[in-house]
Amino acid sequence: MSEMNQLTSINNELSNSLTESSTMSMGVWKRFRRHPGAIFGMIVLSILLVMALAAPLSPYDPEASEMTARYEAPSASHIMGTDALGRDLFTRILYGGRVSLTVGVLVVVLSIFIGVPVGALAGYYGGTVDSVLMRITDAFLSLPSFLVLILLSAILLEVKIPYLEGNSVLTISFVIGVFSWTTFARLVRAAFLGIRETEFVAASRALGGSDMRIMTRHILPNAIGPIIVEATLEFGYAIIEESGLSFLGFGIQPPTPSWGNLLSNAQDYFVKYPWLAIFPGLMIFLSIISINYIGDGLRDAFDPNKVLSKVGEV
Repeated sequence: MSEMNQLTSINNELSNSLTESSTMSMGVWKRFRRHPGAIFGMIVLSILLVMALAAPLSPYDPEASEMTARYEAPSASHIMGTDALGRDLFTRILYGGRVSLTVGVLVVVLSIFIGVPVGALAGYYGGTVDSVLMRITDAFLSLPSFLVLILLSAILLEVKIPYLEGNSVLTISFVIGVFSWTTFARLVRAAFLGIRETEFVAASRALGGSDMRIMTRHILPNAIGPIIVEATLEFGYAIIEESGLSFLGFGIQPPTPSWGNLLSNAQDYFVKYPWLAIFPGLMIFLSIISINYIGDGLRDAFDPNKVLSKVGEV
């Protein structure tokens, strides 16, 4: 009879854990909506995404030259002007947005794919596994990341590797993502170290749950908050790093447009033809500021005590 009561207690513990997780998700969305900066960021980023997806609807070819229309100022026919080859700048910015935003998404996916398992294994098992994985993470953190990114980009620009030929979107995403997973690993490790000792994890272990099931079904969902927040911030960092590499000539190569190489092409003409630099720079600024606002909103949403005290609910 006592064993039956114990099993019932364990099942109730797991059920309560799932209920609390669902309630927390609703609370996160409720608090996120109360963050005006986050809502603003969502609107701006959504507009940028829609514009990038609608790029093929432009009547202009992003790579077709029209030498009779070189350096035209913004007008009704070219709302952001034209470049040195007479190409419509607005169209090239739209296509450049597709490249820059795609790089951001791919970098986040690759960083999560590497960093979350590393952090989960280190935090759950501890001991030797933790020491080895964290020393590898520290080794990556000790490298001057941007200089190494330039070196890798230069190498991949010359060396032919399947699926990584030239400095394509996939290549640049791979280069940036290889050095962007370390923060995810540290965050997940810290979360796992705290959660693995809780009662509902012990209950799952007592019911015979495997390590993989415990990590993926019970611990990881409770560590999802920091991962989501870091993902939004990493998205912005990836856009900045891609823009920096392209600006220096080691990123996306012309004639494929990206916001970074559009800025690079404009640096010699900024004084005489300022729109060539203003509009790509504005796109980078709007995307980064909107992502940062979203990240701030998510961070506050996953910190109930901070937000509830602001709105007078505690």
